Amino acid sequence: MAESILDRIIATKRVEVARGKLERPVAGLLALAQAAPPTRGLAAALRRVPGQPVRVLAEIKRASPSAGPIRPGAEAAEIARDYADGGAAALSVLTDRDYFDGALEFLAQCHAAVDLPLLRKDFIIDEYQVIEARAAGADGILLIAAALAPRQLADLYAAAVALGLDVLVEVHHASEVAAVLNANATLIGVNHRDLATFTLDMSLTAQIAPMLPDDAVVVAESGIRVAADLTLLGTVGAHAVLVGESLMRAPSPGAALRALRGAL
Repeated sequence: MAESILDRIIATKRVEVARGKLERPVAGLLALAQAAPPTRGLAAALRRVPGQPVRVLAEIKRASPSAGPIRPGAEAAEIARDYADGGAAALSVLTDRDYFDGALEFLAQCHAAVDLPLLRKDFIIDEYQVIEARAAGADGILLIAAALAPRQLADLYAAAVALGLDVLVEVHHASEVAAVLNANATLIGVNHRDLATFTLDMSLTAQIAPMLPDDAVVVAESGIRVAADLTLLGTVGAHAVLVGESLMRAPSPGAALRALRGAL
């Protein structure tokens, strides 16, 4: 079987983590994480009260393997402020350098610029990255079920919770739901994009949301471009949507976000 894009990214992450442990030993990093200020409550910010509009987790995303360059050279803090003005409930910050043109430093820059909760959006495969996220200013992390064995997912989830982080656990297939629930996840993302092929299936939230607990905070991810998408996803159980590319391509991401939300 040919190596998928996800396989290549995970292989790169293993090298990146090994290098990080040499450059920044975990003991010092853990001390920084434990001394970090209280987190800002990512899950609470994304939970929708019945009758209210779908929340938006707005993403700072300069590039991707599927789309190529999106907004090269964008300043993370500037985009964060623009999103905050546009009514974002929280921010997703891409920190993967090789495939998404992100940087871990973007978290600290955004943390200083706005009061919104921050999600570290990356391919997390090691507890080192969890500690790194907390030390860098994240309020939550992403764990991708397709990239982790069930035991690994549960262990990383527990490590994040122990540090005070919220965890957005992402699924793409119904077959991944059991492992996510066994990890005690309550903030669950449904990614419409297959990370192996990068194809989209916008019906996945409607398919998977009924399989999740009633108290789960469901976040619909990928392929969301217009207000009608938010309305439809809200009717099938989404509390929030993660939107990045369509906003980042606009002249003003914040204005694009206002337009997306204003139609609600």
